[in-house]
Amino acid sequence: MNSSLETTLLSAIRTIPDYPKPGILFRDITTLLGDARAFRRAVDELVHPYAGSKIDKIAGIEARGFILGGAIAHQLSAGFIPIRKKGKLPHETVRVAYSLEYGLDEMEMHKDAVASGERVILVDDLIATGGTAEGAVRLLGQMGAEIVAACFVIDLPDLGGRAKLEALGVPVRTLVAFEGH
Repeated sequence: MNSSLETTLLSAIRTIPDYPKPGILFRDITTLLGDARAFRRAVDELVHPYAGSKIDKIAGIEARGFILGGAIAHQLSAGFIPIRKKGKLPHETVRVAYSLEYGLDEMEMHKDAVASGERVILVDDLIATGGTAEGAVRLLGQMGAEIVAACFVIDLPDLGGRAKLEALGVPVRTLVAFEGH
């Protein structure tokens, strides 16, 4: 990635110390989303490697993955799959449990959201420990999706999430990294 892009994106991401608990540096992309130039550049950069490829669906993880994923789906002329917390979708769903820092949670998607063999890109704002993204990959996989890639604006490499997804055979694309989370 070029340094101009990296500088634009890094300067548009707000860091909030001690949120949601002491010792955590929260990387907030709402400031990037509010900066038209930075938002456009992030979406363009996430789309670029897949432009001209056959991508059937973009799967976005609630909630910031919806914003990024919707923009990416539009640019790639793909459908969009919302992956949500348990109990938020109105139709018949499939569900998977996934690990959080302190326990388990569940996410789901509509049972008819993806057909077997459809080419899907998973999108969220950030990859940290990888529990949520790994759960989403498993959920899409159990429905027969071909996961082309997982894309994130931010990587926190010290937390190992990227490596977890790559170990599952999913290529990972990130735009910026914050070392030492």
